Amino acid sequence: MPEHFEVIIRSIIAFGILLIGTRVLGKQTISQMTLFDFIAGISLGAITANLAFNLAIDIHHLVLSYFIFVVIIFITAYLSMKSRKARKFLAGEPTVIIEEGKILEGNMKKMRYTLDYLNQQLREKDVFNIEEVSHAMVEPNGTLSVLKKPAFRNPTIKDLQLKAPKEQRLPIELIMDAKMIKKNLEDHNLSEQWLDVELRRRNVKLADVMYAVLSSNGFLYLDYYNDVISSPVDKE
Repeated sequence: MPEHFEVIIRSIIAFGILLIGTRVLGKQTISQMTLFDFIAGISLGAITANLAFNLAIDIHHLVLSYFIFVVIIFITAYLSMKSRKARKFLAGEPTVIIEEGKILEGNMKKMRYTLDYLNQQLREKDVFNIEEVSHAMVEPNGTLSVLKKPAFRNPTIKDLQLKAPKEQRLPIELIMDAKMIKKNLEDHNLSEQWLDVELRRRNVKLADVMYAVLSSNGFLYLDYYNDVISSPVDKE
């Protein structure tokens, strides 16, 4: 087999097993990447990259190695769910770097966490004055959690002694790419006939609607393929 054809086949296989692996392991590796997840992601990426183009390594060995890593990661993730000690060992613990408004230099030094980076992280939390901070900690995934001093916190409805509004439902997507999302209609006791009537009231056809969503206040929002805009930004 010519080498370029082999690379194509190996690349397709690499993409396929990478997709399978990420589906098995779930979304945590992407959304909440701890140090362990980072190591796991790099390892899986390196194996699939070699599978795609390194013709010197047998494809069966790479696939076997990949799935061994997936099994190891899956088992460690399961242990983390079942054991707090395992979770602390694999993912780590939050590290407090500001306590009662005081910066804990020792903890920052252990983490190699600089004041410049601390200020950057605080600004991302809309805190431009460190005097506003009561407590701050670095989570295992590297993000900074901040608790402001009472005087600088945004007041809540309870603080203002106002009557809280009723909990509203989430918006419901009804049409996407000119196709009705029948499952959403059924789940919320809405009929296709009702939606057809709403479209006719607006003198539009289903084929003209790119996106439709029923908001929490009952308003039906429609976005059309033919937007009546004199100078659209997204010109083709």
